[in-house]
Amino acid sequence: MNHVNRRNFLLGTVAFGGLLALGLPALALDAAKLAMPPASGEMAMGPADAKVTIIEYASASCPHCAAFHRDVFGTLKKDYIDTGKVRFVFREFPHNDAAMAAFMLARCAPKESYFPLVDVFFQTQDTWLASPREGLLNIAKQAGFTEETFDKCLKDETVAKAIMDVRTQGEGFGVTGIPTFFINGELYEGDRTIEAFKAKIDPLLG
Repeated sequence: MNHVNRRNFLLGTVAFGGLLALGLPALALDAAKLAMPPASGEMAMGPADAKVTIIEYASASCPHCAAFHRDVFGTLKKDYIDTGKVRFVFREFPHNDAAMAAFMLARCAPKESYFPLVDVFFQTQDTWLASPREGLLNIAKQAGFTEETFDKCLKDETVAKAIMDVRTQGEGFGVTGIPTFFINGELYEGDRTIEAFKAKIDPLLG
């Protein structure tokens, strides 16, 4: 997609026409291409040379994604990412305008604020989704935005395109539902519990 179509959207900022439609068929997975970072750079934590790499495609307004980050990710981060055993890569897959706006704000913030903001979006999802513009503005102000910089960010089509490119790349790997996980280049289809992730990760660590 070479451009972003404008229309009125629920936050009164930038619009994305029909770009967020789901439903592309699953395609053959190329693990080497999956591992390549997007042109806009990878959002990742943990060492690049870790034995295990987990890639997650998720949407900021997806309740299943929020449940994973609230209930599982903290333990995964403490036991595996912070200890250098796992590299975790987060890739945006917005499925509606509210999620797109949230991710745009995370991208507009300093890079060290990206994951803290994403965490806030998941932890407080029910609250800010009830009134997306007001909710996101309140979060953004706590991260140092003013209303002016908030609106400027949400009108930045370069930022929007970077996120859509990540999503389009994910669609090319067969991502349709969210969250979707890949572990060492393979689609993970197990349960989204910490016990299930540990059962998958531990043998790969040797």
